[in-house]
Amino acid sequence: MLTIEQILIIMAILLALGVVASKASSKLGVPALLLFLLIGILAGSEGPGRIPFDNAGLAQSVGVVALAFILFAGGLDTNWRVVAPVLWQALSLASIGVFITAIIVGWFSTVLLGVDWLHGLLVGAIVSSTDAAAVFSVLRSQGISLKGRIQPLLELESGTNDPMAVFLTVGIIHLIQSPGQSPWLLVLLFLKQMLIGGVAGWAIGRAAVPLINRLNLDAEGLYSALTVAIVLFSYGVTTALGGSGFLAVYLTGVVMGNRDFVHRRSLTTFHSGLAWLMQIILFLVLGLLVYPSRLLPVMGVSVLLALFLVVVARPLGVFISLAFGKVGLRPKILISWIGLRGAVPIVLATFPLLEGVQNAEIYFNIVFFTVSISLLLQGTTIGWLAQKLKLQKPLPATDRRFPLEMLPAGEEQGQVVEITVSEGSNAVDRQLVALHLPREAHIMLVTRKNEHLVPRGSTTIRAGDILSVLADQEALGKVRSIMIKAPPVEHDPEASF
Repeated sequence: MLTIEQILIIMAILLALGVVASKASSKLGVPALLLFLLIGILAGSEGPGRIPFDNAGLAQSVGVVALAFILFAGGLDTNWRVVAPVLWQALSLASIGVFITAIIVGWFSTVLLGVDWLHGLLVGAIVSSTDAAAVFSVLRSQGISLKGRIQPLLELESGTNDPMAVFLTVGIIHLIQSPGQSPWLLVLLFLKQMLIGGVAGWAIGRAAVPLINRLNLDAEGLYSALTVAIVLFSYGVTTALGGSGFLAVYLTGVVMGNRDFVHRRSLTTFHSGLAWLMQIILFLVLGLLVYPSRLLPVMGVSVLLALFLVVVARPLGVFISLAFGKVGLRPKILISWIGLRGAVPIVLATFPLLEGVQNAEIYFNIVFFTVSISLLLQGTTIGWLAQKLKLQKPLPATDRRFPLEMLPAGEEQGQVVEITVSEGSNAVDRQLVALHLPREAHIMLVTRKNEHLVPRGSTTIRAGDILSVLADQEALGKVRSIMIKAPPVEHDPEASF
């Protein structure tokens, strides 16, 4: 029996390894989430760590809580003005696309595994949704930025397709255990879950903003605790009312993220860090739950299922659901390939385990293998495919911000932003005094390679200089337009759709 001190030491070591793995992933070209899983497996019962863990119920509970915080952070970071033009395409992918993928994989599972239609459909439902954490951790860690509306479409799809996969999984398990139940009742249940989840998420998000603004708490850290309570309340109340808790927390985040509230930037940063912590914990726990010796017997069918999912089922789901969405061929191909599977299918695979469904352990191992292959195969080739399809664009030069928090809600005082002077900029080889920068903008520091310069009016700007600028949003825009030469805009109708 481990003591509390030993448990804390083990947790600290695993978390530290997870953080190091996220740093190493970009250099190795392997998705960080796959490394988190590997660390969990190595620490588990059959790995060098020898940590005994076989509690599917605890893993599922950890997964549900972690996914709630991950989805909330994704919603908080979603710019509605950016994703609104692709709303219907994303909803089509998140519903029709997921359903079609589940049906096609379900059929293939009946042929491959020799099971009946409902059990095959259960496997299809479990692996039917893409994973928001997997998609965006890969895009960000590899520095991939996509043209036009492709990235907002993927962002909204991966944030909203989990409820459909959860509903299908739970509904099919119910049909397996209650053979006489009419499938049409599940349609009504789905509409009920989506309606309650959507209304609850919107209402809680709308109520949370004035609550945060009016409380006037003494300590800034208390606002972080309050938003944690909002996430838990949003998921818990919605689920208790029979709605989709995952949809509710995502919409709560979207509504809050597109309104002004005190300490907005620090709270967004807090939840971004919390989402990373939840990803690490979730994948470590799911890795601990896996026994490598049980994976070997299902290796062959898992590889076939994963390849069928990636090459056939996901593309068919994308092409059919976007048939009337005016999306070009190249974006459809890329969207099909970026359908990474992650934590959600593995968490869903614990549902039949806990319900005692026949062959549930085999399904869990197949799903785990399928997710690992998806992360490895798709996650390492997204950048290459985006370049081949000419749908990748360079990342913006300005990326590091150091915000000064606003006092009253909605009144920004300013922020410190690092702006990199680009080649060909009008500022290159000119003195600061000759640039006629806005009075509201203050150049605090000039970093040139390994040298830090205190700027004067006579300081000559060079290409590659990093300027630390203190200014409000309007003044920053003017400074940025002077210091950064915008790359030529390539009109790509397919990417813009």
